[in-house]
Amino acid sequence: MSFDVIDIGSGKNGGNNGRLKRWWKSILLQKLSNPQVYLLLLIVSVFFAFAISKGGLPIGILLIIAMIGPPIVWAVVAFPKFGILTLFVAAYLLFIPMKLDSGGFPLGTVMDVLEYLLILGFFIKQKNDRNWQVFNNPLSYIILAWIGYNFMELANPASVSALAWIYTIRTTAVVILMYFIFVYQIRDVSFIKLLFKIWIALALLAAIDAFIQEFIGFFPYERTWLYSDPLRVELLFQEGHMRKFSIFSDPVAFAYNMAAAGTLCIALIFGPIKLYKKFILGALAGFFLFTMLFSGTRGAFPLIPAALVLLAILNYNKKVLAFACIMAVFFVILIFLPTSNGTIMRFQTAFRPGNDPSFNVRKLNQERIRPYIQSHPLGGGLGATGTWGQRFAPGSMLADFPPDSGYVRVAVELGTIGILLFSTMVFIALYTGINYFYLIRDPQLKNYCMAMTLVIFVYNIGNYPQEAIVQFPSNVIFFLAIALVLVCRNIDLAQTDQNKLIKAK
Repeated sequence: MSFDVIDIGSGKNGGNNGRLKRWWKSILLQKLSNPQVYLLLLIVSVFFAFAISKGGLPIGILLIIAMIGPPIVWAVVAFPKFGILTLFVAAYLLFIPMKLDSGGFPLGTVMDVLEYLLILGFFIKQKNDRNWQVFNNPLSYIILAWIGYNFMELANPASVSALAWIYTIRTTAVVILMYFIFVYQIRDVSFIKLLFKIWIALALLAAIDAFIQEFIGFFPYERTWLYSDPLRVELLFQEGHMRKFSIFSDPVAFAYNMAAAGTLCIALIFGPIKLYKKFILGALAGFFLFTMLFSGTRGAFPLIPAALVLLAILNYNKKVLAFACIMAVFFVILIFLPTSNGTIMRFQTAFRPGNDPSFNVRKLNQERIRPYIQSHPLGGGLGATGTWGQRFAPGSMLADFPPDSGYVRVAVELGTIGILLFSTMVFIALYTGINYFYLIRDPQLKNYCMAMTLVIFVYNIGNYPQEAIVQFPSNVIFFLAIALVLVCRNIDLAQTDQNKLIKAK
């Protein structure tokens, strides 16, 4: 007896399976025009309408998640590139549904789940494709040491709250683990190109939203979210102007992401691409930097000039030097231009920190906390300052301390050992990027490596006046940039070896 006969007609299970297969085949052949399909869709739509009318928007979101969730979970685990793109897009758009949902749906947990699924997919793939050699480099070692140190902070005797550590570790060490996923799973130039296109498209969406906020007004859901917290309004409304936050959590996150996207576009202009694409990238970079001014974030304004200096040093030639000189003249004129425009005046004060009251307050806070840092080599514990410190350790010495700087936060929470380890990690990342830029032979990969090195540099500079790499999507972008530096080098080495084999034959 053949397998087909057993499967379709032999026994109860075989007959049921056969009828089910024939039913699905008939549905597909009829292109879902089967009356039974219409009846099923009608029942589902009525159920959805009834459930949403009773439970509101949260129930609708849960139903949609129940429908599309399982396929997405499977795809993230089985197809890592899809998972990486999903994580990147979700990190960029995370705060749109957060602002829409007044019920406080835990979308941060969704990001955690995506990260855990990518890690699961990584270990599953190890069964058939075990390649740990890609992590055999100083950069991977120092990042692993940094992650380990963050986890060891749970045992810090000076820590006043284990819950603050639990909530903070999610956006620090767990996100940093994505570096290993990126290095291992990204293996071709075409995917890097796709990542850059999506990155620029998302940045353009954010820039357009900020433009609308500045010249037309906030969308209703944005206005509701903004005015739902009087403290938020007090922080954002300064000098008669409401600072713009676009699709992000706050103006700082918006400004730094515009600076990073603008830096990416400027760097790609000097790659081996067609002339019309260079003009498009130039226009996009200008638009990103223009809308960045609406954020009122002084710490982000010097980042592009700083990136241009490093660009001119790395890629020294007449074209780059001429471009850098033109941009330098433009920024000098903008800095010293007499104006009554509040946005431009705020931009100008970023280059005159002595005239910036907020900068002077930060200096006083840093002077006040310096003795504590010097006397606590392990720091006060991860999450001791800021939101989590106020929530889980109210009244403690560090709970009400405003770090206002990524480096200061690391020094306060993780101590002198932590700040030395973090600074070493950033130094090795920049050193590796600069070194690989000169070692890579492929012009396109060389350009990508330079672009990522500039992005790392921009975030590093910006991490002093503000907390630049703790919020989504900046934390994902920062470690993606570090990973792509290694990926570009690995792809270039693979291409070189392949060319050698071809010549040998």
